[in-house]
Amino acid sequence: MLLDEHLVLEVLDRALSTGADFAEVFVEESLENSLSLVDGRIDKSATHIVSGVGIRAYLGLRSVSATSSDLSRDALLATAGDVAALIGEGRRIAPPISLRERLVTNVHQIDIVPSSVPVEEKAALLKRMGEAASAVSPMISQVTGTFLDVDRRIMVANSEGLLTSDRQVRCRMASSAVATKGTDSQTGSCSPGRRMGLELFDKVMSPEEIGREAARQALVNIEAGYMESGTYPVAIENGFGGVIFHESCGHSLEATRVAYGTSEFAGCLGKQIANEKVTAIDDGTIPNAWGSLNIDDEGEPTQRKVLIENGILRRYMIDRFNGRRMGMPSSGSARRESYAYTPTSRMTNTFIDPGNDRNEDIIASIDEGLYCAKMGGGSVNPLTGEFNFAVTEAYRIHGGKVCEAVRGASLVGKGSQILMDIDMVGPDLATGQGMCGSSSGSIPTDVGQPLIRVRQITVGGR
Repeated sequence: MLLDEHLVLEVLDRALSTGADFAEVFVEESLENSLSLVDGRIDKSATHIVSGVGIRAYLGLRSVSATSSDLSRDALLATAGDVAALIGEGRRIAPPISLRERLVTNVHQIDIVPSSVPVEEKAALLKRMGEAASAVSPMISQVTGTFLDVDRRIMVANSEGLLTSDRQVRCRMASSAVATKGTDSQTGSCSPGRRMGLELFDKVMSPEEIGREAARQALVNIEAGYMESGTYPVAIENGFGGVIFHESCGHSLEATRVAYGTSEFAGCLGKQIANEKVTAIDDGTIPNAWGSLNIDDEGEPTQRKVLIENGILRRYMIDRFNGRRMGMPSSGSARRESYAYTPTSRMTNTFIDPGNDRNEDIIASIDEGLYCAKMGGGSVNPLTGEFNFAVTEAYRIHGGKVCEAVRGASLVGKGSQILMDIDMVGPDLATGQGMCGSSSGSIPTDVGQPLIRVRQITVGGR
């Protein structure tokens, strides 16, 4: 345990002392190691230690939280006292606390703990990636990369008697390659990550494959033309293509917004919000997936949640506090970047489930349109669902066939509309890894889908 149980009880009692009806203590100790590579040389090596506690108390629909990087008894009791002073002015109403430890079942096997591996071995992996990318073509003018590993330990205790802990290990390598032709330069990238150790590079994707994929994308884009703006049918490939659902719809299904009516899908449970071909899931239980957790940051076991079933909205992603407002239980969806942030409902591994349409039929169904092979980042307004996404690798579709590459395309639309316009869903699910930012900080999330067809969407271009 990161804190003595008796001290945890003292802290909880102090937080409850002025009338709060619930209190929670979250303790974290994390070790983050990172390396960066520029043109074959290790440019930077850094180690970051995160250690501290977050203390919260509820009184009805009020919540107060405070944090401390000092884990001494005096500092913790003072922080809990600050919370108590803000949450109420009465006397304690909560019953005495009896903590009962709950052991967590770990489903994420870690073969090689990254934090135990010498930095020279991690640097060698990065250099292998860089050498492979540079060797793809003389047109590759620059290769950069990063390696990150995180070893996070947490403990959660609350006034309902919960006492639990978890260890969360993950690592990731990111590659970026620049292709140059005359005065023109274009980039490509690849950045796989998993809740795994260094076995990631044997079991999932080798450093050489990561580097070559980034170089391939850059070379495709340096030879690409431009897409004309307009409204087209679009095929969006599997993997990171799922960022469309994550951003345009997923955030609008989080209780963070639903509980306050600031989501376009608030009050829509049981209603059709998507084409009947669409089943969407958030699953934090997938072994070794980038966004998976044994428990969330409130100590609740994560769940497999069918959010949309054949077009019908079935569930939201809910944390404890927003669940109070909604009159619904937590779905194990509370997440926070670190103890310094207040947790709220967030996605884990969110994807559109495989369908029954053949990939070749999806492409053949489009006479004139766009095939989005790789998606980039974007932005969304959760209240309206309006979004804008960059397409990092794309091709024209002519007469039902994928043809020449195009660059500079973007997809513009509205979440509720795109859900209705997904009218074909392929069979091959794949995922992509990213970092998702919201009010509780930046957290690792998986996005995914099979190849899908969107009946029509606005494509930005030239």
